[in-house]
Amino acid sequence: MEEGRAVLTARGELVHGCAEALARTLEGLPERPTRVELDMTGVEFMDTAGLQFLDELSAYGRHHHIPVRATHWNGQPRRILELAGLDTEDPLRTAHPPTARATSAVALERAEQLHELRAEVEQLRRAIVSRPVIDQARGVLMATHACTPAQAWDILREASQHANTKLREVAAAVTAGAESDGPAPPEELRRALHTAISHHLR
Repeated sequence: MEEGRAVLTARGELVHGCAEALARTLEGLPERPTRVELDMTGVEFMDTAGLQFLDELSAYGRHHHIPVRATHWNGQPRRILELAGLDTEDPLRTAHPPTARATSAVALERAEQLHELRAEVEQLRRAIVSRPVIDQARGVLMATHACTPAQAWDILREASQHANTKLREVAAAVTAGAESDGPAPPEELRRALHTAISHHLR
């Protein structure tokens, strides 16, 4: 608390459960603030739950008739705000509100933006899960064929396309096959890998 102003600092990830944590923090403030400012510098990741987090702060401001702000957005959370069509400097800042005639159009656009947002977050989550096995497969190809990291990546990607197999599954097959008693990749995948290796290392 600074002269009646509550300054909150968020750190880590804004995911499911964070809105409830914020609500408890706001209700537990030692005195009723004249305004609330939320510093987002330390937030590294957020999914659609982050929008619920902002809704919670906005609702608190409306209920107590005080201004609220959430500023200093960086990296991936800032990108989420962009996808959601929110102000990246302060998403709670209100511009001119839409007229009643425009309300339905705005709601439809926001729904479409949220759909795109959820899809991108899911892609990010899959990429995080897949990254270790893909890096291992690149290492196997680099050691086996004396290729560069970029060439190993291109080989995996091209084999994935030729075999019509997800990149994560191609990488897992390459990694498993490198073990002393590991299974060989399926015939179709072996052909796709051979073609990709010949294409990039000839």
